[in-house]
Amino acid sequence: MNAEFDFDKLRGLLPAVVQDSIDGEVLMVGFMNRQALERTLEGGYVTFFSRTRQKLWMKGESSGNRLRVVSAYTDCDRDTLLLRVEVEGAGVVCHRGTRSCFTESIPARTPEATASLPKETR
Repeated sequence: MNAEFDFDKLRGLLPAVVQDSIDGEVLMVGFMNRQALERTLEGGYVTFFSRTRQKLWMKGESSGNRLRVVSAYTDCDRDTLLLRVEVEGAGVVCHRGTRSCFTESIPARTPEATASLPKETR
């Protein structure tokens, strides 16, 4: 494995953005240590490092909704990964039973909406 990844910024971990290889939907974000990255790249299925349990886990290992790696990229700083995947099984990625973990909308002002507010409230 290429040793040029910057694992130092997050104390041995890299964030890994998981994206559907067909429609581009962001499915989830997890974290990988060196061993998880090696297993993912060598085995072809996404493996993360659980920060709470302090151990490796293959996504979908018990549910059957595994994430097969189609391609993998790193960003320009080499401290974040993008994994384009095919979801196996029922197509559910989130532990809440949805396809994506990103289902909860939060209010955010657009630049246009902010510009129309009085100066004292911006």
